[in-house]
Amino acid sequence: MHNKFDQELEDRLVRYAAIDSQSNEDSPSSPSTEIQFDILRLLETELAGIGAQDVQLTEYGAVLATIPGTVEGPTVGLLAHVDTAPQFNATGVKPRVVKGYNGGDITFPDDPALVLSPEAYPYLAQKQGHDIVTASGTTLLGADDKAGVAIIMTAARHLLENPGIPHGPIRIAFTPDEEIGRGVDERLPKDLGADFAYTFDGGKVGEIEYETFSADAAEITVTGVSIHPGFAKGKMVNAIHLASKIIETLPQATMTPEVTDGVDGFWHATEMTGGSSEMKIKIILRDFEREGLAEKGEMLRQVCAAVQTTEPRATITCDIRPQYRNMRYWLEEDMTPVNLAWDACRKLGMEPVSVPIRGGTDGSRLTEMGVPTPNLFTGMQNIHGPLEWISVQDMAVATDFCLTLLGLAAEGAE
Repeated sequence: MHNKFDQELEDRLVRYAAIDSQSNEDSPSSPSTEIQFDILRLLETELAGIGAQDVQLTEYGAVLATIPGTVEGPTVGLLAHVDTAPQFNATGVKPRVVKGYNGGDITFPDDPALVLSPEAYPYLAQKQGHDIVTASGTTLLGADDKAGVAIIMTAARHLLENPGIPHGPIRIAFTPDEEIGRGVDERLPKDLGADFAYTFDGGKVGEIEYETFSADAAEITVTGVSIHPGFAKGKMVNAIHLASKIIETLPQATMTPEVTDGVDGFWHATEMTGGSSEMKIKIILRDFEREGLAEKGEMLRQVCAAVQTTEPRATITCDIRPQYRNMRYWLEEDMTPVNLAWDACRKLGMEPVSVPIRGGTDGSRLTEMGVPTPNLFTGMQNIHGPLEWISVQDMAVATDFCLTLLGLAAEGAE
């Protein structure tokens, strides 16, 4: 069960996860948070230290590097993101390793009430004997996507130390701000210079994803009429009441994340802030098809318009901006990178699983911008919360898979 990469992967993940690197959607800078530079600069140093070439930290906050090819072949990009999700506390992460997991409940030192149970999470039940990495109970772990960073760094170190292994040119990119949908700067595709690429940002072993949500983000602003409540009769328009009415009017029983799965899309209110004079509501829209996404945007506009008619003295605006699109639209025109990943999986004795991913990756944007980029497994589970965990041995399988994939990409060019 144990693999030559286990200890390196464990050491890297524990080290990277302990570095605070949460992104911030409300910040206009790139990266959105200064703390992301802590891990970006570390990776820049580490890449140079293992002998990678062309190492640079771009002005938009991506670390790029080259592993020269040992044979002719297409240039393959390997990507992972360094930021952790804003949805849960990610400050002061204390990773810990449960060695030789015994198959029972895993408890957390900083929150005794928290339990990671194999009954609740059947994939964990399959990992008896594995080394399981979690946080301490009060933060997420950040295996999303520092596991991907650790896998790529371990594979890169191995290839640079073993120049006899046949592979084509490899371009590495570690990006910021993926969790807030800003990981792919418009300059990245050209700077990456890859014929096709892969993000290591997926879950269970064997999962190879080439279909993602299409995504839009909406911001609704409700401006009421403010006046002293003691003299408000017939004059005040309370923005909180109107904002609440918008939320209540939207379909909740059939179209929110907590009641949808498979290929169902959803609307999801992520933030509601303000006061009686003005309220802002942030909503994300998701669907696998362009038409479904457009319908959800139109539904949102119609609800805002309907609530507006109930109170003409208020002003309600609804701004919708695109985030990313389903990578399938482009990949189905050339499935080469997907086929290579499937073949690499089977070569290692695993049957690949490709199901639509209920989310998006940097690969969604990269694919749309001309660099076909499917998403590959790392082993990460229960992301964006305190029960996040990953098996070191799953990460080792992902590393072997990465190396096998790079070899097949070069073979296919012969």
